[in-house]
Parts: sequence; structure tokens; C-alpha cells
Amino acid sequence: MPLTPWTFVYFAGAVQAALLATALWRRPANREANRLLSAWVALTGIDLAVKALYWHLLTPEWFRAYRFVALFPFLYGSLFYLYVRALTQERGFRARDLVHLAGFGVMLVFNGHVLVMDHAQLQALSSRWIAGERSVGAWFDVPLFLYSLSYVLAALALVRGYRRRLRERRSDADRMSVRWIDVMAGFQVVIWCVAIVQALVYLPVLNYGLLFGLVAAWVCVMGWFGLGQPPVPAEPALALGPPQEAADVPASDDARYAAVEARLAQLMEGEAPLYLEPALTIGQVAKRSGYPEYLVSAVINRRLGGSFWDYVNRLRVEAVRVRLADPAEARTILDLAYACGFTSKSTFNAAFRRQVGETPSGYRRRLAGGAASVA
Repeated sequence: MPLTPWTFVYFAGAVQAALLATALWRRPANREANRLLSAWVALTGIDLAVKALYWHLLTPEWFRAYRFVALFPFLYGSLFYLYVRALTQERGFRARDLVHLAGFGVMLVFNGHVLVMDHAQLQALSSRWIAGERSVGAWFDVPLFLYSLSYVLAALALVRGYRRRLRERRSDADRMSVRWIDVMAGFQVVIWCVAIVQALVYLPVLNYGLLFGLVAAWVCVMGWFGLGQPPVPAEPALALGPPQEAADVPASDDARYAAVEARLAQLMEGEAPLYLEPALTIGQVAKRSGYPEYLVSAVINRRLGGSFWDYVNRLRVEAVRVRLADPAEARTILDLAYACGFTSKSTFNAAFRRQVGETPSGYRRRLAGGAASVA
């Protein structure tokens, strides 16, 4: 059978997947997550290559391989979930995560009879498939759609929780909010919607060619965002147990705590407080203090209360409160927040409400009301 335009698209997608999978596997940033993404992209490439070969050759033996890779979509949703989990929580794939591949295993058992058919049976089934009986049936399609989409939604719930904790703790939350996950999830939802429509009703445009053409484009989207993603460190709220830096501080370092605390006070309370710098990190504070980062982190955790971001945001909120209490201050609340080191409105609002117990606008109105009654 001559090569069709869609077959070229599938072959190109398979080659692209092989290259991207290799690059993602070797990428040092977000190592655990990128290795899961690499496996996901590689499976998608194998899926596209087998479909292209079957539609070009139309032989029974390739139909066997075709029906095997038709089960791969039962892996895609769960691999996306595991990828997002590894990205936001630094939890790589473990043996107990095999439970997330159970959908593929179950369907492999149900379809096992096709994989062991003899040549004549495969020939008959392949002929019916070529004649237009492309859908396996509702017993296959409905579980596939529900199973995969549930994992996509679970992954988005992980991202939502990660962003919420990020906004509460870091002033640079917007820069680290993993927005590319939304695009990757949205692309999957579009593909699943096309698949659902194609399974329910026959439309000439929404055919298998378009469906797997979208899959080929999806490979490029996944690879593009995977290779372009910045390092995503796990937040303290996501980590299990006490901060590692604090736990590793030897007892002999306790004698330096007072000196480190005094140095931090000097850096944060001088004429140009360090917390006003919007992209401040604990590494920068440690370098300016002249003490090791683990020691600065231990002092903040043990003597100043909370994590580094709790400490810095507390100072920033207090600076905003001082400015809001000044009757001559005419700048907007958001301008004041930015001037005091915040770079995200949501992070500022969350930190202010947690520390003061009311919203910034409510706090300013209360101060203005008190001043008016005194006058």
C-alpha cells in the first residue's frame, strides 16, 4: 500500500519522539521527572511507528503489534500523573507505583487472545479492521477514556496544590508555577475529546488519521516543554520530615547561632534591607552573611521560626504594614507590596492574611477609619 500523508506524519512523529526521549533522559534538570517523561515520549513514538507500519503494510503480523500498542493509551494518563508528581514532589518511580500501570495490565489480559491468535484468525480480524470496523467497542473505549482522564485530572489537582503552597511561601511563585503543565494537560484533553467523538459517531474529519496526527503533534509539545522547563525544586511543604539542612547541623555549630542571628538582623534591618530584593534566595543571603547556607537555614528554622520564605515574607509584610500606617503614603497596596520585595499579588495577599489576619485592603480601611475618628 502506498505511503499516505498521515503515514509520513506518524513516521516523523516517531523519529521526533526517539530524539526527544534520548535528550530528556540525559537532561540533568528535574532528573526524576524527565526520565518518566522520556519513557512516556518513547512509548508514544513506538505507538506511532507501529501504526504507520501497519497502515502501510496491512499484514496480519503487524496487526498483532498494532493491537498491542493500542493498549498504550492506558499508560499515558498515569505516566502524566507520575511525571507531574515527580516534578512537584521530587518523587521518582518506585516499585509501589506499578499500581498506576494496572489499567494497562488489566486490558492486556482482556486482549491477550488477540496476541496469541494464529495467522488465519489474525488475517480475518485484520480484514474486518481494514473494512472499517476500527473501534474495539464500548467495553474498551469507555474505560480507556474514564481511566486516562481521571489521571489527567489528578495530575492537575497536584499542580493546583503545588501552586497554592508556592504562592503562600515564595515571592517568585509566578516564575516557578509550572504553567507548561496546563498546556500538556490541555493537549491531552483535546486528543481524548476527539477520540470520544470518533468512537461515538462517524465524522469524516474526526478520523483515526487526525487523531494520531494530533498524537504526533503532542509528542512535539511534550518534548518542547520538557526540554525548556526550568529546574523545579520541591517546596518545604511537600517534603517529608524536617528540613534536611537543619537536621544535618552538628551540635558543635550551636555556638555560632547567636552570631548568625545577629548578622541576619544586620542584613535585614539596615538602610537597604536585603528582603527588599525581589528574587532573593537563601543562597544569596548566606553568601552576604559570610556563613554556610546550612547554618543560615538552621538558624532561621530554629530561632526565627518557619522556613526561609516564612521569615522573608514576614519581614516584607511588616514593611508593608509600616507603610500602610503612614497617612502620607499615597501608593497603592500592590505598589507597596512590590516595593517591599513581593513579585506576586497572590503570594503577598496570602502572606499578609496569614500574618495579620485580614486582607491588605481591609487593614488599610481600618487604619483610615481609626485616623478619621481621632480627627
